[in-house]
Amino acid sequence: MDSTIKGDGAIRRTSVYGSSIENTYAGVLSFMRRNYTRDLTGVDVVISGIPLDLATTFRSGARQGPAAVRAASVQLSELAPYPWGFNPFDDLAVIDYGDCWFDAHNPLTIAPSIVEHARTILASGAKMLTFGGDHFVTYPLLKAHVEKIGQPLSLIHFDAHCDTWADDEPASLNHGSMFYKAIKEGLIDPATSVQVGIRTWNDDFMGVNIIDAPWVHAHGAQATLEKILNIVGKCPTYLTFDIDCLDPAFAPGTGTPVPGGLSSAQALHIIRGMGPVNLVGMDVVEVSPAFDQSEITALAAAHIAADLLCVLRNQKIR
Repeated sequence: MDSTIKGDGAIRRTSVYGSSIENTYAGVLSFMRRNYTRDLTGVDVVISGIPLDLATTFRSGARQGPAAVRAASVQLSELAPYPWGFNPFDDLAVIDYGDCWFDAHNPLTIAPSIVEHARTILASGAKMLTFGGDHFVTYPLLKAHVEKIGQPLSLIHFDAHCDTWADDEPASLNHGSMFYKAIKEGLIDPATSVQVGIRTWNDDFMGVNIIDAPWVHAHGAQATLEKILNIVGKCPTYLTFDIDCLDPAFAPGTGTPVPGGLSSAQALHIIRGMGPVNLVGMDVVEVSPAFDQSEITALAAAHIAADLLCVLRNQKIR
């Protein structure tokens, strides 16, 4: 008798490994149908969402991002991911932890709530792949990761914006200044960090290596990947992907779109080459479904996240 679980594996599967058979148009929408659970026993990677958009400087709506990315991931659960050709969940134990809870009506408590959410997960030894929410969420996530790792991290930051504009208000919520604060506080090492896809100006990039979008277009995705790998080396690295790194033609559903960005193909080529990087944490942020068209922004974010999981699977078994 066939014992394969058919339908709603996210709440019926008992093992954190393996997959179930699902109708892509139905069922519980965890990310890639992973178990919905807060049991961290034996888990390699924890998916969670942070539905915050109070730090946006233009269009709100990214609070709906985690739900949209989960919904867009249904197609990725149907077949072995391309171009990998394997089921990453045969070897990598991944769960969907649900969303970080915070009191949106008490803004000064939001960042500490995110830090505590991350601390709980990281204490288990699992890595985090987090969906925003606006890009501010990376700042408290970095705090928790640096606390766990015990040293400043290198940052691989995909974005149209450098997010290092000056902001010396310690309690401010601003998705354009959190890396200014992170550098000032010693959370990231700018000399071994890199920002990719930048196409907005700042008078002071604070020593971070910049690979702007025109450079990527002129030199190609492979040269960009090689440059990233040379910059971060073997340093413990946090990877953050703001979906507005992509051109609005590929990611219209975001809060601050900027023309001239990377294509989905360029971004995925680079992400798939992250195998040599010592990845300690990852996030994909700024998906804003209200401005999306046919879910193409959420779909791009889901593919980026799925490829990161495939990278981690290969790192585990090598």
